[in-house]
Amino acid sequence: MPTDCISYQNSGYFSPLMNDYLDQKKELNSLYHRFPTLENFENQIIEKKENFNNENRTALVAALKKQYAGIKASDLTKQNIELLADGNSFTVTTGHQLNLFSGPLYFLYKIISTINLTAELKAKYPNYNFVPVYWMATEDHDFEEINYFSFKGKKFHWNRESTGPVGRLSTERLNDFLEIFSLEIGSSTNANAIKKLFEDSYLKHENLADATRYLANELFGGSGLVILDADDQDLKRSFIPYIKDELLRQSSYKAVTETIEKMNDYFVQVNPREINLFYIEDNLRERIILENGIYKINHTRIEFTESEILALLERNPEKFSPNVIMRPLYQEVILPNLCYIGGGGEIAYWFELKSFFASAEVTFPILLLRNSVLLATEKQNKKADKLNLSWSDLFSKQATLVNRITQKLSDFPIDFTEQKEALKKQFEALLELTNHTDKSFLGAVKAQEVKQIKGLETLEKRLLIAQKRKFHDELQRIIDLQNELFPNQSLQERQANFSEFYLENGENLISKLISELKPLEQNFNIVTI
Repeated sequence: MPTDCISYQNSGYFSPLMNDYLDQKKELNSLYHRFPTLENFENQIIEKKENFNNENRTALVAALKKQYAGIKASDLTKQNIELLADGNSFTVTTGHQLNLFSGPLYFLYKIISTINLTAELKAKYPNYNFVPVYWMATEDHDFEEINYFSFKGKKFHWNRESTGPVGRLSTERLNDFLEIFSLEIGSSTNANAIKKLFEDSYLKHENLADATRYLANELFGGSGLVILDADDQDLKRSFIPYIKDELLRQSSYKAVTETIEKMNDYFVQVNPREINLFYIEDNLRERIILENGIYKINHTRIEFTESEILALLERNPEKFSPNVIMRPLYQEVILPNLCYIGGGGEIAYWFELKSFFASAEVTFPILLLRNSVLLATEKQNKKADKLNLSWSDLFSKQATLVNRITQKLSDFPIDFTEQKEALKKQFEALLELTNHTDKSFLGAVKAQEVKQIKGLETLEKRLLIAQKRKFHDELQRIIDLQNELFPNQSLQERQANFSEFYLENGENLISKLISELKPLEQNFNIVTI
């Protein structure tokens, strides 16, 4: 079984921005508040305690109790909800879209990272309480991103129309979907458990928000997870001052634009709009645009004067929805939050928001990259061992891996670097000689150098192809194993659904992940199941 460990930086699957953050490059210091170490949470707790408006705790607890009214919550979850009323209680939060049946595997890893970090914080700071929160992205509207999941390489799509916030979307007709999925998973004990979980989540709840809450509670309620739907009138009421500022002064656009200008060396994840708010109804989610003093709702005939839209805000704050730029601020205003846990893309857009938070006078959270995991069976481990493959090998791009193994298996070197260097030195001498005799030959000498180097490169490629044919069977076994672990030559966690692994492991899957994942370690976890 391969025993080497893969850091995020060496896995080849993280952006230069994330790698530099993990390496704590000083160039990024202005983009975040505190680096995620257990010791750094002490000052984060003190600062959040001083700056958080404790009046918002009352609205938060009331909203959660209302949302959990029809859910069988664990005693630990109920206790955590009550604790949020206490000024010494803080949250660790992750967010995720309402992907059908949880979507890709990393849904699990986000939440487990959150649960495990609260446990570590409680052990380090026993005088405080720490509550794991899953923020459901109920106000998102990009249904095409969430209406499917993959099972053993097959995509299962939920085909229907959606125009408004996805959390309010009806779950009707998903019984047909379940029938098709049931044919794929068989009738084992674990298969029946999966079918029942899908049925109880989606066929017994009227909208996608309630279905997802039920699903997440069934999977993680026993660990005390608190699931929040922020599409709530009373919670939005706490955010009114910030919505008003955005409507009148467009503060986020100015602050975020200035930050983006400092990030020229990196890919910018999101770009702000002049007003980073949507107007929402059950079947509508459209941008608010300010034109000549009039607030218009994009793609509709709805419009408001300044006084009208401010009156609407006071009366119906639930009609205003923060976009990707404003949502993090909303989260930190209504939650006594210390840390946000997300994937690389999410952390990247949080980096754009530091100066915006400063202008809003809201404490910026610690940003933690979620756990990443590769699930491997004992059989796959033994295959890798037999093929003499390390995890570093298996994480390599497939073409690179095949070339490297071919060269390793070959009886003679296929790398002609030494010959090319020797050839270059010979031509350097020729060029020097030409400089002292007839300079008109310079072009001919250089052309001959290019031709001979290219000839060696062609020979090298042909030799590599010939050796690949010779070692075809062994190379194919390596390719097959890598394709099992990295479907579509991508990370397993971005492709497969948890049901594929639950089918073989049942409830042990989540308990094993909880026991093995360490949220503050910067290593790609290989978990044998």
